[in-house]
Amino acid sequence: MEEWEQAVNFLVGTIKNTKQYQAYEREKEKVNQFPELKAQIDAYRIRNFEIQNMSNDEELFFKIEEFEKEYEKFRENPIVADFLAAELSLCRLIQNMNAKITAGLNFE
Repeated sequence: MEEWEQAVNFLVGTIKNTKQYQAYEREKEKVNQFPELKAQIDAYRIRNFEIQNMSNDEELFFKIEEFEKEYEKFRENPIVADFLAAELSLCRLIQNMNAKITAGLNFE
């Protein structure tokens, strides 16, 4: 195994020990107990991703507003809210790490 692969494995292990990852895993286990709810969450996440990647700014604002209204009640479910919050926290951790790696490599 090359040195960089060992470093990546160490990093993955370190991430798994963070409070963000552990919270995500706990919330994921809760969601997995409800297959229908998990399917709804997955559909929500796909739709959210698609909306965030739209290019038309005027349409984007309308779609986001519509999306938020459509899923307002859904997001009030504590299982959904807790899972999405844990997922967001883990994503932000990974984004922060990626930004630091990119900056440390002077990668433009």
